Amino acid sequence: MPLFEWTDKIAVGVTVFDNQHKQLIAIINELHDAMKERRAKDVLSGIFLKLENYTKTHFHHEITVLKSAGYPDLSEHENQHRVLIEKLADLREKFDSGSLFVSTETMNFLKDWLVNHIMGHDKKYSGFLKD
Repeated sequence: MPLFEWTDKIAVGVTVFDNQHKQLIAIINELHDAMKERRAKDVLSGIFLKLENYTKTHFHHEITVLKSAGYPDLSEHENQHRVLIEKLADLREKFDSGSLFVSTETMNFLKDWLVNHIMGHDKKYSGFLKD
């Protein structure tokens, strides 16, 4: 059973970004499933890295589009991305070093940061870029 699912409530109305958000949800759910199945540490680490890399790719694409569109809150949005990437990298590094276990608390944090980022920051550009 997935940790969470896509709903139109979190759609930003920009198809490419909504699709990327769906992929981020899928990767978080993949990590959650691997945790529930007590998969090997290297499997979990690989999924964590996949999440970190896809998040970087998504953020880069989002910033490129926002910059070319002249989005007025670009600097704030970029800063939010930096903070989230640093936190995600920190979680992965702690997991890889053995000082963090993928737990329900970790999974809820990942779900919450994604939903809160979409609802709190990405929704701000929704009207600016809407398809």
